[in-house]
Amino acid sequence: METECGLIGLGSCFTTNTLVRGALEALEPFLLGEDPRQAERLTEQLHRNSFWLGHGGAITHTISGIDTALWDLLGQATDLPTGVLLGGRYRETVLPYASLLMDEPAVLTAHLHELLGQGFRAFKIGWGPFGRVNHRTDEAIVSAARTAIGADALLAVDAGGSDANFPGRLKWALRTAQMLADYGVAWFEEALPPDMLDDFCELRRQSPVPISGGEVMTRRQTFVPYLLQGAFDIVQPDTTKGGGLSDSRKIGWLAAERGARLIPHGWNTAVGLAADLQLASALPDTDLVEYKTGSAYIDEISKTEWVLDENGHLPIPARPGLGIELDRDGIMKYATNPAFANLVR
Repeated sequence: METECGLIGLGSCFTTNTLVRGALEALEPFLLGEDPRQAERLTEQLHRNSFWLGHGGAITHTISGIDTALWDLLGQATDLPTGVLLGGRYRETVLPYASLLMDEPAVLTAHLHELLGQGFRAFKIGWGPFGRVNHRTDEAIVSAARTAIGADALLAVDAGGSDANFPGRLKWALRTAQMLADYGVAWFEEALPPDMLDDFCELRRQSPVPISGGEVMTRRQTFVPYLLQGAFDIVQPDTTKGGGLSDSRKIGWLAAERGARLIPHGWNTAVGLAADLQLASALPDTDLVEYKTGSAYIDEISKTEWVLDENGHLPIPARPGLGIELDRDGIMKYATNPAFANLVR
């Protein structure tokens, strides 16, 4: 997002390039000439003027990127970190959990040992064969992971219920939750397809481990019935597609009122990670963020170095805005639009 005074705000959205370009064309008239410091008003204006395009999906993904860029601009304009503007900083560091896809036990064990060596103290394993072969396979994977990282490290398990061909249903999820409890799993994520609200509520009532979800949902309104009816212990909106920082903050407030907490979904970019760090600083119960391991879009496009401290925590940037600076060469290695090079600060 460019301004007349030369400031540039950064945002990230989780969708395809073609859909973003189409959405930007539709949204542009509602942004040009506006005061970029009014992030929430402008974002709400975009939502209200795009109802006729469909509530959610690619249009909301794109608005999410715009909203985050506006919060970045507001931070730069006021010389404050975005987290301060979102409500204040409850913490200066946050624990990232290394997020990786599942594999057969030997390969998974080797990968987890490597991440332990890098300083990670929390882990989430997901998708792959889990829930797609048989119960013995599921338990072998979880057992190998727990053995690899030790008894004290945080371990979460993501079944990947939003996978188009995910076969797991309520009885499978209930049996699996019992098994996960035996291995001290911190939460069971996407245990069911996302639209199964009633089954999520029943699973949460019976599960001995916390139940989480919400990464595919867009806009705060979508989360309301899941929280009001008690579907989740942990809500996981993705700031790059759920409505940006504005809606993620509101979802966090609603979750707290219903006895749940927000841990952001973060399978995206360095800009998305920076946004999640600022969000985590501004919500009292958000003490974890997702770190997608081995991603060029996190590790190679930013001049900001993501360095874990001795406790396995990531410092939350204290510079104005999101506190991130992109690397021009890294961006252009993956960008499809050469003109973007002129916008990298």
